Amino acid sequence: MQEITATELKAKMDAGEDIQLIDVRNPDEFAFAKIEGAKLIPFGEVMARKDEFDENAQTVVMCRSGVRSARVIEFLESGGFSGSLQNLVGGILAWSDQVDPSIPKY
Repeated sequence: MQEITATELKAKMDAGEDIQLIDVRNPDEFAFAKIEGAKLIPFGEVMARKDEFDENAQTVVMCRSGVRSARVIEFLESGGFSGSLQNLVGGILAWSDQVDPSIPKY
């Protein structure tokens, strides 16, 4: 599984790279702490909404710590998804620690 760190993701975003950022946390988690531009597809809805993952885009999948997002990537890859998928290592917690400390932790 390909991974990306919070600082690597920030650099790509700052460089204007076209990244599809998918957040697989629950709506209440997303409302509390999020990365601007992320699209919410809760973990429990991924199966029904897998067509919303763009196979032509560079896609970063994230959650709170990187566990749920890794499971989503495994699911998509085992289902034949052929696009670029990267797991945000450490999730929103790493983003808060390494990129934007104004993002609250929970």
